[in-house]
Amino acid sequence: MRTTTRRAVLGTGIAIAGSGLLTACSGSSNHAGRDTKPSSAPGGDYVSPNDREVADAEAKRNPGPERKVKLTAARTRLDLGGRTVSTWAYGDRLPGREVRVTAGDTLALTLANHLPEPTSVHWHGLALRNDMDGVPDLTQRPIKAGASFEYRFAVPHPGTHWFHPHSGVQQDRGLYAPLIVEDPREPLRYDKEWVVVLDDWVDGVDGSTPDAVLAELSQGMGDMDHGGHDSHGTSGMSASGEKSPSPGASGPSRMLMGSHSDLLGEDAGDVAYPYYLVNGRTAEAPESFRAKPGDRIRIRIVNAGGDTAFRVALGGHEMTVTHTDGFPIEHATTDALLLGMGERYDVLVTARDGVFPLVALAEGKKKTAMALLRTGGGSAPKPSVRPAELSGKVLTADRLKADKSVRLSERKPDRTVKLRLTGGMAKYDWGFDGKRYDPSQRHPVRAGERVRLVFTNTTTMWHPVHLHGHTFALAGGGPRKDTAIVLPDETLTVDFDADNPGLWMVHCHNVYHAEAGMMTVLGYRR
Repeated sequence: MRTTTRRAVLGTGIAIAGSGLLTACSGSSNHAGRDTKPSSAPGGDYVSPNDREVADAEAKRNPGPERKVKLTAARTRLDLGGRTVSTWAYGDRLPGREVRVTAGDTLALTLANHLPEPTSVHWHGLALRNDMDGVPDLTQRPIKAGASFEYRFAVPHPGTHWFHPHSGVQQDRGLYAPLIVEDPREPLRYDKEWVVVLDDWVDGVDGSTPDAVLAELSQGMGDMDHGGHDSHGTSGMSASGEKSPSPGASGPSRMLMGSHSDLLGEDAGDVAYPYYLVNGRTAEAPESFRAKPGDRIRIRIVNAGGDTAFRVALGGHEMTVTHTDGFPIEHATTDALLLGMGERYDVLVTARDGVFPLVALAEGKKKTAMALLRTGGGSAPKPSVRPAELSGKVLTADRLKADKSVRLSERKPDRTVKLRLTGGMAKYDWGFDGKRYDPSQRHPVRAGERVRLVFTNTTTMWHPVHLHGHTFALAGGGPRKDTAIVLPDETLTVDFDADNPGLWMVHCHNVYHAEAGMMTVLGYRR
């Protein structure tokens, strides 16, 4: 089933060709396919993606050696671990093959679209040039089915990042992959590195697709609202907490009710996913990462989910948190971490001897994903294992401090942008300030300003808000991030320096909330 979404009406997409991913160094440049002009250029009083200010900002980054990558987005079949599904993915693997570069490099990635519709690639967490940000009809034209496009930009900062489409709900298929930017002056010392990508999965299961899920959610819930300040009724629900299918519905309902979380509130999500994955595998057939007892392991954790926060713990181990969203923090120890959609954390662990579960609990949804750390003999734990660490100390971003090397300087804001998070499940009318996304809307800023963003959540659901092209700082010397959780009925205040001209999206990183309308644009005035 396919439904027309708000961004599809505007013409969204980018596609990727080829069947795999190839990386190489090169000193040459290829500007083929560099027509990035959006179909409706903003112009006027605002810096547009193709303006000189964007090119000048890129030149100041002093782009370094070129890293060439070829990538394909195509329909494929994937084995999740005993369950094979038809989906869309980068190549024939899940997650897509990792892209790894060094800070200062120039990434030149050619995306060829073998999908049946347009697609795009957004580079989540990168402060890159605006015309390469991958938002169709805002920063570039959609990439049509059968077409290809070269993304070419300087990669300024090290860190754990990822990439995914910014076209409809394509991200909730298999179209995502990690992007690791190495630090040429890496201060951490460790023996091994483990990249862990978390996901919630519905595509291709019993006829479900993300488009069908969005279509169901968009019908709303009437008096069964669980997003605004109305009742939390449970009529029409199955014992599992899923809404009963409507008469004539094709396949099972995926609407979720009753997803309570002590960390996130009464409503932890909208979607009842059949599977939760670590590196593309279910808990019944988990990935194993091998190391030696005593190895110091850096684990880079990415939440690529569409509608699920994960509580993550490694059984039998304490974790030392070193980074969030790519930026270093003052090291902090914990038993478990909470990651909203789009968030990333880096941790260090010292491996013990044996077989240990890395478990990602789908917060409020009563299911888990799992991978294994193997350093010796022993049998694997059961898929249903819940290590004690999940119930121990849980670290959240508001309890962290930025490392002094990346802490924002003390400065009063030159401008404050206030955004109210609005909407609910009754009408599925998520938005900012009571309005759904309109790509012509602008919240003005000027280059050189210290900008304060104030997110006031008037809904009874939590939202992971994401800012493109910048990182912000949480209050009181808090961590540098690009994605942060706003809890129900609470306010999040963050500051950032306006140092990257262009048109930049701010949105909820719940893919269904965003596509329903919880997106807006910050625009640099000329």
